[in-house]
Amino acid sequence: MHIPDGYLGPATWGILFLVMLVIWFFAFRNANKNLGPRNVPMLSFMAALSFILMMFNLPIPDGTTAHMVGAVLAAIVLGPYGATIALSIALLIQALLFGDGGITAFGANVFNMGVVMPFTGILAYVGVKKLLERGKMSIPGQRAVAAFVGGYVGLNLAALCAAIEFGLQPAIAPGYAPYGLDVAIPAMVSVHLLVGIVEGLATAAVVYYLADHRPDLLQLKKLAPNWMQGMLKEDLGKASQPVGKKKAPAEVKGGN
Repeated sequence: MHIPDGYLGPATWGILFLVMLVIWFFAFRNANKNLGPRNVPMLSFMAALSFILMMFNLPIPDGTTAHMVGAVLAAIVLGPYGATIALSIALLIQALLFGDGGITAFGANVFNMGVVMPFTGILAYVGVKKLLERGKMSIPGQRAVAAFVGGYVGLNLAALCAAIEFGLQPAIAPGYAPYGLDVAIPAMVSVHLLVGIVEGLATAAVVYYLADHRPDLLQLKKLAPNWMQGMLKEDLGKASQPVGKKKAPAEVKGGN
């Protein structure tokens, strides 16, 4: 999904970089207010995890790649702004040191994988979680199913955004990405519909483990816009009761 240099015209990558400047301002301002001592190691871990996941690429004919990202998992644990910061760090290192993703396309890559994916994925996660809470499934099971949907939806919408950015170039910036929307969208989306299953399963497995064994890590304070704070609160106080597990020490103390 990494967009290389030379595939987006100056107008596209310039606008997306300006958009990211605004989002980075709000994300880092939010982190300055809400980043607690327990969030810092998780933020570093999520940045490292995303960096590793994104190094395993499947080539796509239009010049980019398909791969897992881990952005929705980061958003579930840290909030979507936390995912934005973690993905920005990982993508910057990849662009500067490994040539994976262009320097001029850095803003576009962060917008797709560090904004579209975590924000849409966490909204899908919250929506499915609300629906499942009406049933009798265990809380770790509910969180795992919701996480699968969030990971799948987030990855595919991020890939769709990248495909649209590619596909618009022949019309608005001739000489850059050569394929129109009729080629770029099927090429990107078809592969990510399959990769999204792996992304969803991996996100679900980690969230299930955390909900069952370390619910306190799902209850970390979320880095998110104010309008999302209420919907992101995790009520996992009875997470272990259906499966007969003990509560984590931090959960008993009230978490962060």
